[in-house]
Amino acid sequence: MKNYLPSKLLTFSALALIMFFLASCAGVEPVQECLTGRQYGFLYGLLHGFITPISFIVGLFDDKVAIYAVNNSGGWYDFGFLLGSGGWGFLAGNKSKKK
Repeated sequence: MKNYLPSKLLTFSALALIMFFLASCAGVEPVQECLTGRQYGFLYGLLHGFITPISFIVGLFDDKVAIYAVNNSGGWYDFGFLLGSGGWGFLAGNKSKKK
């Protein structure tokens, strides 16, 4: 019986390398002209993260609704969004505890 680990590892490495090179070909779209108006900060990030499941479902049927606000203040919005969207996992985890 042959050991197939080296051939699988070689195949995986080759595919990963090809994917890396193909991903590096992606272009960057200029969005600065679209970013006008209000910039959203931490509290809006928290709110947007919390309503992510609802925004996702509505966004499937309405192109004007997005999950993530592109025009945001940066790191603080991202942090609020992360905390808000992570709340769904914490809420689900509390129900599964055995007494």
